[in-house]
Amino acid sequence: MLGIGSRLLHGESPLKAAVGQKAKDAKDSVVGKVKSAVGGGGGAGKGGGVKAVHITESLDVGVSRRTAYDQWTQFEEFGEFTKGVQGVSQEDDVTTTWNVKVGPSSRSWKATIQEQIPDERIVWTSEGAKGSTTGCVSFHELGPALTRILVVVEYSPAGFFEKTGNLWRAQGRRLRLDLKHFGRHVTLHAEEDLEGWRGEVRDGEVVRSHEEALEDEGDGEDAYDEDEDGEDWDEEEDAEDGGGEDEEFEDEDEEADDEDDDAPPARRRSRG
Repeated sequence: MLGIGSRLLHGESPLKAAVGQKAKDAKDSVVGKVKSAVGGGGGAGKGGGVKAVHITESLDVGVSRRTAYDQWTQFEEFGEFTKGVQGVSQEDDVTTTWNVKVGPSSRSWKATIQEQIPDERIVWTSEGAKGSTTGCVSFHELGPALTRILVVVEYSPAGFFEKTGNLWRAQGRRLRLDLKHFGRHVTLHAEEDLEGWRGEVRDGEVVRSHEEALEDEGDGEDAYDEDEDGEDWDEEEDAEDGGGEDEEFEDEDEEADDEDDDAPPARRRSRG
């Protein structure tokens, strides 16, 4: 609340202040998760004393959180819309091999997903001959069709070219550009019927498969449909009970007509 109050005092609208503070809290949470995953970060990398660098980028996309997450899980498509990725092969649910272009040279590394929570975040580590990374991408709902994607990466360069590029934050610029490419890609394909990987990973192990997750989601939808059917059934019973009262009322009218044939015909009540 103090953060929102400070933003209001600086002239921001209540809506902008609330959204901005929510994004800042989300960013701090993700940065903390990445640092804890690598034991605090900021230490020397494999390249003889070169410190690791933390790269943080965010992007707002005009799609639902589930759409953004599902598209991100399509790792093998990254080579189709990013500039640096030449190809990605998925070996199993937690392991992928990435081939990228770094200047005049090609690089490859193997990435392992350490944690994956559907629609929330993916945490990974990777190892290669020229460096290692630990990263986290998280998805934050700002509205029904507006999602903030936050990416935090700790990169430890090992090769000469990587160390030199690290000094100029070349990796950060590449991540920023590729994140924009992803935003354009997910927006253009937002209307497609995409099924992302809905499984769950904890400590590098799959604790719930994609099929189990879909089955759980289906059970939830069936329970919701049953509730709606129950409400419709109650409404039908009420309607039938009301119809019985009308029929009983009409029977009384007919008996009254039989008792007094000389009386003028009564006006039939219309069904409103």
